[in-house]
Amino acid sequence: MFGKEEPVKLKGSLQKQWSLAPAYVPAVSIQMQPFVATLLLVVGFLLTALFSITDKKGIFGLGKQIAIAIPASVSLGFGFVYLLCAVGVYI
Repeated sequence: MFGKEEPVKLKGSLQKQWSLAPAYVPAVSIQMQPFVATLLLVVGFLLTALFSITDKKGIFGLGKQIAIAIPASVSLGFGFVYLLCAVGVYI
């Protein structure tokens, strides 16, 4: 069952389309991924540190927390994805 599957054979027009399709080009080049990962992780950790020292009182404190937490979490999330890609774990 596992390991004994035969490769998929493409039919004529599909094989032609496959061979004529342009090669995949990543949005961020492989050489830039370590830099982008480092930049995003540093920004994310700085925003996380800023989040921990912001004033937490009142409705404006909640707004500040949300305004800092969302970019920090997005930056850390993408930073870790780029870090994994930079070391060869393509997800």
